[in-house]
Amino acid sequence: MSIASVEIAQPAEARDLAPVLLTVDEAARCLRVGRTTCFALIRSGELESLMVGGLRRVPADAPAAYLARRRAERLAA
Repeated sequence: MSIASVEIAQPAEARDLAPVLLTVDEAARCLRVGRTTCFALIRSGELESLMVGGLRRVPADAPAAYLARRRAERLAA
Protein backbone atom coordinates (compact mmCIF):
# COMPACT_ATOMS: atom_id res chain seq x y z
CA MET A 1 0.00 0.00 0.00
CA SER A 2 1.39 3.39 -0.97
CA ILE A 3 1.33 6.46 1.22
CA ALA A 4 -0.90 8.25 -1.30
CA SER A 5 -3.74 5.76 -0.78
CA VAL A 6 -3.87 6.13 3.01
CA GLU A 7 -6.81 8.20 4.24
CA ILE A 8 -6.69 10.20 7.42
CA ALA A 9 -9.59 9.24 9.67
CA GLN A 10 -11.99 12.08 10.40
CA PRO A 11 -14.88 12.10 12.84
CA ALA A 12 -18.20 11.21 11.21
CA GLU A 13 -19.55 14.70 11.96
CA ALA A 14 -16.75 16.32 9.95
CA ARG A 15 -17.39 14.10 6.93
CA ASP A 16 -21.16 14.66 6.97
CA LEU A 17 -21.20 18.46 7.21
CA ALA A 18 -21.36 20.49 4.03
CA PRO A 19 -19.45 23.77 4.13
CA VAL A 20 -21.52 26.86 4.90
CA LEU A 21 -18.89 29.28 3.63
CA LEU A 22 -16.44 28.90 0.76
CA THR A 23 -13.10 30.56 0.23
CA VAL A 24 -12.83 32.72 -2.88
CA ASP A 25 -10.71 29.99 -4.50
CA GLU A 26 -13.38 27.35 -3.76
CA ALA A 27 -16.13 29.61 -5.13
CA ALA A 28 -14.04 30.23 -8.26
CA ARG A 29 -13.64 26.47 -8.76
CA CYS A 30 -17.41 26.01 -8.36
CA LEU A 31 -18.01 28.59 -11.08
CA ARG A 32 -15.10 27.32 -13.21
CA VAL A 33 -13.59 30.79 -13.36
CA GLY A 34 -10.29 32.18 -12.19
CA ARG A 35 -9.64 33.77 -8.82
CA THR A 36 -9.35 37.25 -10.38
CA THR A 37 -12.71 36.88 -12.13
CA CYS A 38 -14.29 35.69 -8.90
CA PHE A 39 -12.97 38.75 -7.05
CA ALA A 40 -14.33 40.95 -9.88
CA LEU A 41 -17.78 39.35 -9.45
CA ILE A 42 -17.57 40.00 -5.70
CA ARG A 43 -16.42 43.61 -6.22
CA SER A 44 -19.30 44.29 -8.63
CA GLY A 45 -21.84 42.82 -6.21
CA GLU A 46 -22.84 40.03 -8.58
CA LEU A 47 -21.49 37.35 -6.23
CA GLU A 48 -22.42 37.62 -2.57
CA SER A 49 -19.59 37.56 -0.04
CA LEU A 50 -18.81 38.65 3.47
CA MET A 51 -15.84 39.27 5.70
CA VAL A 52 -15.19 36.87 8.56
CA GLY A 53 -12.48 38.48 10.62
CA GLY A 54 -10.07 39.57 7.91
CA LEU A 55 -11.03 36.78 5.51
CA ARG A 56 -13.34 37.08 2.49
CA ARG A 57 -15.86 34.22 2.38
CA VAL A 58 -18.64 33.32 -0.06
CA PRO A 59 -21.84 31.67 1.21
CA ALA A 60 -22.03 28.13 -0.16
CA ASP A 61 -25.32 28.86 -1.97
CA ALA A 62 -24.06 32.10 -3.58
CA PRO A 63 -22.46 30.54 -6.70
CA ALA A 64 -25.73 28.73 -7.53
CA ALA A 65 -27.73 31.93 -6.91
CA TYR A 66 -25.40 33.86 -9.23
CA LEU A 67 -25.86 31.26 -11.99
CA ALA A 68 -29.64 31.26 -11.51
CA ARG A 69 -29.72 35.06 -11.91
CA ARG A 70 -27.54 34.90 -15.02
CA ARG A 71 -29.81 32.24 -16.56
CA ALA A 72 -32.94 34.27 -15.76
CA GLU A 73 -31.37 37.37 -17.35
CA ARG A 74 -30.45 35.42 -20.47
CA LEU A 75 -33.93 33.93 -20.80
CA ALA A 76 -35.57 37.32 -20.27
CA ALA A 77 -33.51 38.91 -23.04
